[in-house]
Amino acid sequence: MSGGSSLWELYRSGLGGATFTDLTHAFHPGQPHFPAFPDEERRTVLDYPKGDAFQVHHYGFVGQWGTHVDPPIHFIEGGRTLDQIPVSQMLLPLVVIDMTAKVASSPDATPGLDDIDAWEGRNGKVPAGSFVALRTDWSKRWPDPERMFNRSPDGTSHTPGWSREVLELLLEKRGVTAIGHEQIDTDPGISTSAGDYGLERYVLSLDRWQIELLCNLDKVPEAGALIMATWPKAKGGSGFPARAVAIHR
Repeated sequence: MSGGSSLWELYRSGLGGATFTDLTHAFHPGQPHFPAFPDEERRTVLDYPKGDAFQVHHYGFVGQWGTHVDPPIHFIEGGRTLDQIPVSQMLLPLVVIDMTAKVASSPDATPGLDDIDAWEGRNGKVPAGSFVALRTDWSKRWPDPERMFNRSPDGTSHTPGWSREVLELLLEKRGVTAIGHEQIDTDPGISTSAGDYGLERYVLSLDRWQIELLCNLDKVPEAGALIMATWPKAKGGSGFPARAVAIHR
């Protein structure tokens, strides 16, 4: 095939019958968010009932709002900003690690090396340059703040998160490009309740990026899919709502 038409043919033959699953929550005022952040403010600047010819909204929200991307600068001074993440990283192989059974037994669950061993036993080694998503089904609690944070009477949040041993394996030994998860934070709730965000800092310190508050991972195969993730190109940006889509059979 000649240059200009080759990717068109790939689209028709390879993606024409694919399923596109949205992994993104629609954001709105009043949704669950980090307690220190203000709520979203939204107002209509122009609208049809006012006699205007079109509708325009003004949005006001922090960068880490809803399903969002965290670039290294979010935790690491001098780290890459949103506009410095290359578009070549916005389409990646998608690996889904399913730990829903562990979460059903304990909301404080984190993945172990056994979860990665089991995945690799079925699918082969986690591919370098991939995006690894942690499936917990926690997103089914959205948009209820109380259920998302799942606090005990003493105020401690009981939510699943990543583990250091799994992140070290994926980032340093398998060489994955990015990670994602369904809960609000990288770290489990018992850690964040104590002010410990060490795992998120670790991920971003390795010049990786992540997407938080994913959804619909239960509709995506654990291997063989792609993830398309993108966000506005805010110069020097430290975070922004993202749109993530899984492409799969």
